[in-house]
Amino acid sequence: MDIFLSINNREQVIQLPIVPSEFKIASPLNHETYTTINQGDIKLIGQRGLKSLAFDSFFPSKKYPFSRNNKYLGWEYYEIIQSWIDRRVPIRLIITNTPINIPVVIDNFEAGVQDGSGDVYYTLALSEFKFINLNKKKVK
Repeated sequence: MDIFLSINNREQVIQLPIVPSEFKIASPLNHETYTTINQGDIKLIGQRGLKSLAFDSFFPSKKYPFSRNNKYLGWEYYEIIQSWIDRRVPIRLIITNTPINIPVVIDNFEAGVQDGSGDVYYTLALSEFKFINLNKKKVK
């Protein structure tokens, strides 16, 4: 399994060098509960909400044999992700060997050091982005 993040139709792609040990995708449902006089509580099935996920890992500061990609090191990954945040555009998330291939936005990105290795440990929180399709109507 590999995790890829890209921006603007693969204008820039990064492969996470260290795959997180775990991740879970939340897929909420927007049901509504109403209280009625005769039937008590009833539930109306709503639309699916936006998927979200968060994971922790690190960006290596040097080349490790177990790293999946050595194109960038440490803080370079941080700078790339920060530049994407500043551009305010959706990011494509692809997790190989899974059905995950969705546009996302970054909800939170925390990074820092925690030991003497120089590696940059991070938490990345993402949520699904839906492109808005508006129906165009012709004026007669």
